[in-house]
Amino acid sequence: MKQENIRNVAIIAHVDHGKTTLVDTMLQATNVFRQNQQVDERVLDSNDQERERGITILSKNVAVNYKDVKINIIDTPGHADFGGEVERVLSMADAALLIVDAFEGPMPQTRFVLKHALEQNLRIIVVVNKIDRDGARPDEVVDEVFDLMVELEASDAQLDFPVIYASAALGYARRELTDTNNDVLPLLDCILQEVPAPDVEPDEPFALQISTVDHSSFVGRIGVGRLTAGKIQKGTQALVVNNRGKNYKTTIKQVFLFENLTKKEVEEATAGDIIAVVGVDDADIGDCVMALQTTDQAGIDAATQRAAQMFKPIEVEEPTMSVIFEPSTSPLVGREGDIVGGRQLRERLLREKESNISMRIEPVEGSTGIEVAGRGVLHLSVLMETMRREGYEFQVGRPKVLYKQGKNGEQLEPIEEAVVDVSQDYSGKVIEVFGNCGGEMQEMTSKGDQSHLVFRIPTRGTMGLNTKLLNATHGEATLFHHFSEYGKVTLEPQGRKNGALISMSTEKAVAYALDTLQERGPLFISPGDDCYEGMIVGESVRENDIVVNVAKTKQLGNQRSSGADKAIQLTPPITFTLEEALEYIDDTELVEVTPKNIRLRKILLSKIDRKKAGQL
Repeated sequence: MKQENIRNVAIIAHVDHGKTTLVDTMLQATNVFRQNQQVDERVLDSNDQERERGITILSKNVAVNYKDVKINIIDTPGHADFGGEVERVLSMADAALLIVDAFEGPMPQTRFVLKHALEQNLRIIVVVNKIDRDGARPDEVVDEVFDLMVELEASDAQLDFPVIYASAALGYARRELTDTNNDVLPLLDCILQEVPAPDVEPDEPFALQISTVDHSSFVGRIGVGRLTAGKIQKGTQALVVNNRGKNYKTTIKQVFLFENLTKKEVEEATAGDIIAVVGVDDADIGDCVMALQTTDQAGIDAATQRAAQMFKPIEVEEPTMSVIFEPSTSPLVGREGDIVGGRQLRERLLREKESNISMRIEPVEGSTGIEVAGRGVLHLSVLMETMRREGYEFQVGRPKVLYKQGKNGEQLEPIEEAVVDVSQDYSGKVIEVFGNCGGEMQEMTSKGDQSHLVFRIPTRGTMGLNTKLLNATHGEATLFHHFSEYGKVTLEPQGRKNGALISMSTEKAVAYALDTLQERGPLFISPGDDCYEGMIVGESVRENDIVVNVAKTKQLGNQRSSGADKAIQLTPPITFTLEEALEYIDDTELVEVTPKNIRLRKILLSKIDRKKAGQL
C-alpha cells in the first residue's frame, strides 16, 4: 500500500557541491523559520568543524511539509572517509537528489555515491547546482551525468531522470534554464511528482531496521530507521534481531518523528515514515526491531524468521587505520589544556565508543594508551580536533593500517582505489608519485587537456599522498580515494626522505638562532615559541636528524661593532593541520595535541636515549 502523504529522499553529491546549502533553501521555502528569525548559513552543519571544513561529517534527518505531504530529507556526507554512512542511509530513501556542480561536473565521489544509489534501485533526480557560477556548462554536465549512469549500468527507468537547474546560494531552482522564477518550489514539486511514495504494509505487525544510531547522554543510544510495516507505539514489546545472532526482548520507551530540524515525541508512528526509537539499549547498525505477536518461543521464532525475510543485513564498514591515544608526557604538559590525566582521557574515549559506532575504541593491554581505529586520517583527526577543543591534552603516534589474515594464513592489507584528475602536462608526475607510494595504475583516459587516472594503492601509501601530488602538479591535481578491498601486502612505500631538526633544550625560541637554522631547512616554529628537548622544530635538508640550539643568542662584547647589525629576516614557519601532522611523522615520532598548539616530537626526548635505541 502506498503512503501518498510521505516522501523519503536522500541528497548525495561530491564534497562541496552544495548539498547542505540546497537543504537550507528548501527549509526556508517551506517556512520552517520565522520571518524575523536569524538563521546561519548551512544550518545543518551543526558543529564548528563542519562549518570550518565546509563538509558534512554526520548524516542528518530533517522533515518539511509541502502541499500536505511530509518530505523526509536525509543529508549525507560527501567525503570518502564518511562514505560508508552514505551506503547505510540510502536504505531509508526511495529516491536520491544527485547534486552536481555546473562547472566541475561529475567528480570521483559523485561516481561513488551514485553507484550505491543505482544498486539500491533508487529513482534519481539530477540537480545541476551553481548555474550562476562563471564558466558554468549545465547542458554538458547533464550529458556527462547521463554517460556516467550508462557506464554504471543504470536501468532504462533510471536513465529517464528529471533535471533541475539550481543556484542554492541564490535560492532558486528551475525546470528549464530559460525560466525566471526565484524560488525552489519547482524542486519541491518535482520531488512530489517523481519520488515514489513508500510502498509499505500498514496493517501488518511493525518492522523496523536501524540504519543510523544517534546518542543522547540522557537516554543512551537512539535507533533511527524507516518503519517498513505496521504501527509502532510507545510501551509495546519488541524483539531485537541483530547481526551478531543475539536476539533479545525489549520495550519501546519512546517514539520520535522528524519535524523540521528536530525530533518530536509521539505516541504512535505509521509505516513509511522515518522514525527514531528509544529502548533498544545496545542499538547497532542493521538491528531489526520486530513486533512480538506472542512472548513465547514460537513468537520469537516467527519474528526472527520475518526479519530475515524482510531485511538484508547491513554491515558497518570495518576500520582500516588506527592510532594510539596516550596522556601527554611533554615537559609543557598542563600549560595549555585543562584535562591532561590518563583516566580522564580513557573515560572520554570510552564515551565516544558509545556514541560513535563507526570507530573501534579499545584499551591497550599493559599501557595507558587507547587504540582508536577509523576509516582514514580525516576520520581520526575529526575526533582529535573535537577533543582538543574540549580542553584535552594528549599525544598520538603515527597511524597504522590494520592487517587481516587471509584464508590460507597470508597477511592482507587494505587496498584503496584512487582517482586523480589532472592536466595532461602533469600526468607523468602523478604516475611517478604513485609509483613511489606503492600504487599501480589501472586506467588512464584523456578528455580535452585533462587526464583521468585510476590507481590501486595500499592504504599505507595514501598517507601524505595529497600533499605530494599538489607539490608535484603545482596544485592542479584533484585526488579522491576510498577503500576497495583487502589484498596481499606489497612493497613498503617510501617514507619521508628528510630528517628532522630537533631542539636540544627546553627554552623559548630566539630569532637570532632561527635566522641561522633556517639555512638548514624549513622551520616549524616562530621566535618566542616554547620548545623542549626532543621537540621537532623543523625539517632537515639532509636525510639524518640534526640536534639544534633554538635559544642561541648573539654574543655581546665591549667592542663597538664597526658596521650595523644585519636585519633578521625569517621565512614564515610551516604550520600543520592535524591530518598533515599525522601524515608527516614517522614511527619514531609523536604528535602532541593541545587546545592551542599542534607540536611534533620524538618518542624518546633525550639524545642519549635515541642514540642507545639506534635512532640517530
